[in-house]
Amino acid sequence: MGPWLSPEDLSFVRRKVPILYVDAVPVKLNDDGSLDSVGLLLTVEADGLTRSLVSGRVLYHETIRDALIRHLDKDLGQMALPQLPASTVPFMVAEYFPTPGEGWHDPRQHAVSLAYIIPVMGDCKPASDSLEVNWFTPGELLTPDLQREILPKHVGIVKAALASLGWV
Repeated sequence: MGPWLSPEDLSFVRRKVPILYVDAVPVKLNDDGSLDSVGLLLTVEADGLTRSLVSGRVLYHETIRDALIRHLDKDLGQMALPQLPASTVPFMVAEYFPTPGEGWHDPRQHAVSLAYIIPVMGDCKPASDSLEVNWFTPGELLTPDLQREILPKHVGIVKAALASLGWV
């Protein structure tokens, strides 16, 4: 992998072509395989604290699997022990548009994200821009108060993950 684009070049590209991302929904499972909790990162944004998923761009010449590993390690720490699926087929594809009202909104760009539910077996210690990782039960995630704390573009992915795991 070579160096990434400069901020100016990235801004130019974002105005011209869709950017590929991966989103990971970290989960802890019970012994029977049912959902115990979902992990959300606590991060600082321009308008205050927010909760978000593990998320990031796929770099040029990087496999989807390598991008997932890189972002999981960066956001959850080396000891998270994520259990990546054998196949890199996502549980959903999220599309973001710079124009409000045309699907999910990301004012910076047109982006496509491959979203994965990733069981985590180890201890999570944020190693990047996140302050901490908090675990929430499905019931807590369905409350409007908690959903207001989640980055708006990630709320739909969280809801879809819960539905995929039988919770909605």
